[in-house]
Amino acid sequence: MQTDSGNRWREMLANWAIPQTILNQAPEDPWIHPPVMFQVPAEILDSISHQRAREAVPIGGTVLDVGCGGGIAAFALTPPASHVIGVDHQGEMLEMFAENARARGVSAEVFEGFWPAVASGVPIADVGVAHHVVYNVPEIENFLIAMNDHASRRVVLELPQRQPLAIASPLWKHFWNLDRPVDPTPTDLVAVLKELGFNAHLELWNGAMRSEVDIEQAAHFSRIRLCLPEIREGEVLEFLQKQPPIESRSLATIWWDTK
Repeated sequence: MQTDSGNRWREMLANWAIPQTILNQAPEDPWIHPPVMFQVPAEILDSISHQRAREAVPIGGTVLDVGCGGGIAAFALTPPASHVIGVDHQGEMLEMFAENARARGVSAEVFEGFWPAVASGVPIADVGVAHHVVYNVPEIENFLIAMNDHASRRVVLELPQRQPLAIASPLWKHFWNLDRPVDPTPTDLVAVLKELGFNAHLELWNGAMRSEVDIEQAAHFSRIRLCLPEIREGEVLEFLQKQPPIESRSLATIWWDTK
């Protein structure tokens, strides 16, 4: 299914493509999602997203976490949930998710693949959550419809108020003299949901900044994303060291009841 607002979403995401002339120089795939960046912290800070999801989870209920990584969005809800379902296209992420469930004494199922391609084999849960995923989804209507169909009570999405790649815009300008776009935004996603007929609610808030373990690791991942050779990693580190620290980020929670 396609909508006018969904077509605009696709066009805006397409503007984030790395120019082919730069991709041709990349020594490694720049579209990386290192598992270390998605591990669950020792303490999961509460948030608007967790609160909205928790409101709809019954005691002993189930949570579906799409693009789960290590499972922060799911394990923030255990309890009251006692069973979690993780979906991710990276097997390493699902291994982390399953191990984190075992450590918490929570039962879990995992499904490897892209959502919604694997949705038909995934059970329905009380609440479906997807944190920091939608900016990677061009075919957004099918993604949202499948989320709605797999949650019997509520769907909760979390995303930055700006495309997450925007944080690297100064790096792209410095190393490639490349200006990056700004859109889409959470408002654009709400427009898609409205056109699909979902009564979506949008809440804007500020949260603590999650980052790589250390600045050397940040420089390593940034160098790969910038399509630069390993020999230039020191330059990336030097650039990052000169930047003021970012202690918070502007986030959005979008949720709707599925009944």
